[in-house]
Amino acid sequence: VKVTQAELNYVGSITIDEDLMDAANLIENEKVQIVNINNGERLETYVIKGERGSGMICLNGPASRKAAVGDIIIIIAYAIMEFEEAKKFKPILIFPDERNKLA
Repeated sequence: VKVTQAELNYVGSITIDEDLMDAANLIENEKVQIVNINNGERLETYVIKGERGSGMICLNGPASRKAAVGDIIIIIAYAIMEFEEAKKFKPILIFPDERNKLA
């Protein structure tokens, strides 16, 4: 996804359009890893619901220092499960367009 905002004066987190959260099966307050393709930065934070349909991807607080508006980031969520379940698990991957909209 493309970073649309960076808000330094905030407690911290990443705000994600609720449509994207639903598509990726993310929940509010879930811990995620952010990987910035533009500068190689990596960080962990938690998810805040953004306005549905807005395309919003906003890094808040200290996380805002790790990306600039327009940077492309990968948002990764992990799960803990039993070994046999993990062998059958299929991750959810979404690839929004340049406006962070789903096709």
